[in-house]
Amino acid sequence: MEKEIQHIIQTLGLQPHPEGGFYGETYRSEMTLDGLERNLLTSIYFLITAGNVSRFHRIKSDELWYFHTGNAVVVHTLDENGHRELLLGNELDKGERPYLLVPSGKLFGSTLRSQEGYALVSCAVAPGFDFKDFELPSRGDLLHQYPDHSVIIEKLTYPDPIR
Repeated sequence: MEKEIQHIIQTLGLQPHPEGGFYGETYRSEMTLDGLERNLLTSIYFLITAGNVSRFHRIKSDELWYFHTGNAVVVHTLDENGHRELLLGNELDKGERPYLLVPSGKLFGSTLRSQEGYALVSCAVAPGFDFKDFELPSRGDLLHQYPDHSVIIEKLTYPDPIR
């Protein structure tokens, strides 16, 4: 399995993402929003593995997820209404969907549905992704804000640095 994962990373030119997983930009629209230096749309390949999940983060744009191959993905969201799991994959009878939307400003992260393997997806962001709009909250801040969800917060955040 590790050999297959490395083949995907090398073939698609993926690199480590700050939130976890691996990514490679595949498209950045030359069109921009009127009056702003903001691309209309960007798209990436995104690969997660059992040992390299996507940590809780948020961006200021809508993000569309498209499943390609591998094991199904659980996209976890967390807000004042609690923790929710959205299933991304091709087994429709198991509640999975090949596409899903994460609305702008939503706190989310992702894991594999199983405890092994990988998932390759594409993510499209509109208006286009810009790292200045990327927020990776600390574990401590999320535990303070959502104390009833410590298990998923600890799973989908980096440990806070020792001060």
